[in-house]
Amino acid sequence: MAYSFPLTVADVLRRKHFEKAVVAAGKDGLSRIVKWVYVVEVTKISNLLRGKELILSTGVGWQEDDSLFLSLLRQLIECDASGLCIELGTYASSIPKEALELADRHHFPLILFLEEVPFVEITHDIHTYLINQQYKMISQLESYSQELNKKLLNIHHHRDILKVLHHCLGHYVVFKMNGAEAEYVPGRTKRGDETGVQPGASLPPGAVSKPISLFGAEYAELALLPAGRDINEFDLLILDRTATALAQHLLRNLYVEERRRTEENEWVKGWMAGEYTDEEVSSYLFDHFPSLQINGGAVWVCKADAAGQKGSFDSTYFKLLCRSVFEQRGFFLLSADMGRHLAFITINQRDEVTWKSRMEEGIECLMTSEFVQAKLSNLQVGVGTFVQSLSAMKKSYAAALEALKIRSRVKKEPVSLFYDDLHLYRMITVLDKYSNLREMVDRCLGPIVEHDRKHNGKLLETLKVYLQCNGSKQETAKRLFIVRQTLYHRIEKLESFLGADFMEADKRLALELMLKAYDYLMDGGGGVHGW
Repeated sequence: MAYSFPLTVADVLRRKHFEKAVVAAGKDGLSRIVKWVYVVEVTKISNLLRGKELILSTGVGWQEDDSLFLSLLRQLIECDASGLCIELGTYASSIPKEALELADRHHFPLILFLEEVPFVEITHDIHTYLINQQYKMISQLESYSQELNKKLLNIHHHRDILKVLHHCLGHYVVFKMNGAEAEYVPGRTKRGDETGVQPGASLPPGAVSKPISLFGAEYAELALLPAGRDINEFDLLILDRTATALAQHLLRNLYVEERRRTEENEWVKGWMAGEYTDEEVSSYLFDHFPSLQINGGAVWVCKADAAGQKGSFDSTYFKLLCRSVFEQRGFFLLSADMGRHLAFITINQRDEVTWKSRMEEGIECLMTSEFVQAKLSNLQVGVGTFVQSLSAMKKSYAAALEALKIRSRVKKEPVSLFYDDLHLYRMITVLDKYSNLREMVDRCLGPIVEHDRKHNGKLLETLKVYLQCNGSKQETAKRLFIVRQTLYHRIEKLESFLGADFMEADKRLALELMLKAYDYLMDGGGGVHGW
């Protein structure tokens, strides 16, 4: 796609009214780009320029004052103006030697009109040309976008998009996905690399690149290497449109692949049910994913309340998002739709020591993602025990379900994602299953709860904070925002219900367990004294 943008100083010199113009200095700067034309008759101009302006002047602002003219010239050079055109005669009769030398040093074109010229016609001519070029650029950009959109409907490989880009601009195209070799269009010849770039080398001077991001992370990189001409503004716009099209194509391919993987659902369910031995699991994984590195793993599960779903929920996209997030953190994911929840077998591919922090970071990233924020609310997650044996994923899955159950019940208190961290709550679930937990909690905390209900008191909250602060009255009062005297009164009241020795080790441990059990029962719809 031929495109003559941008306009240079050399191009301007070939236009009307410049036939008799003389380049007095800065001939090496004639390739400077011109984006606009200004008529300037003042000497303080730096705050008015944005760069790439061609300046026209009669010299009335400095006339024969060489110091003022040099000051103006330095400002123009510093502001990256394209050049200065001066009409000699009425106000300026000559250009000082120092100015000519300054312009030459900075390759700044200094152009002289030896006779009167119509500045109005010059500005009109060049501005009309620039506006027409801008319109032409937008039209060609739109045509290119339409061509890309048509291609996206039919192509099966991203290389077809790279060929469209090369055909449009003529530049060499380099494309590299994370973990893969760079691809070149046109390809290498037998005699060597046409682009002059070796694999893995940094881009040469004049080249530009555009990252392609999926799910908030850089997935690939697209680059242009100049061929026969410099890369211009139009090239950058085309590069940007192409990167967007590539992102759409890659996302579509990932989506299709994720749908294919969904067909593995039954096999993954069987794995989590403990139906396969280590050898059978290893054989399946290496057959389907030969480059997979296995260093233990864990199962995590998630679910969202139906009331928390906002609009239609695309589970395939959600699983694709999960895969992207966790692969960035050294995990390989296999998913299964278990009906009321989704389960993910997360195979660790890095150091086992860091798996927990990476898992926590991944779930945090997932929970704060735009998709989850927009489509799901109250998404609950539970992470099972880390296991070394592939056949032990059944154990990790059961632990993940237990962690999810606990986190779903205890909503008022911060609870760890990880089953292995839920020590007290795991004991509480056993007590709830095999004994009358409500009766135990009622016997221990019932009088305090009843007192708070009748007197709108804060004894139960005070007890929690007092235990958390290890009996420090100063810290407890500070966290409860009360004076020390009020705290003393509350502690006396607690002693009347619990005994003066309630901070002794055994009794304190029992109280902490009962407080956790109280939260578990209350959030789960149980209650104490009918609450």
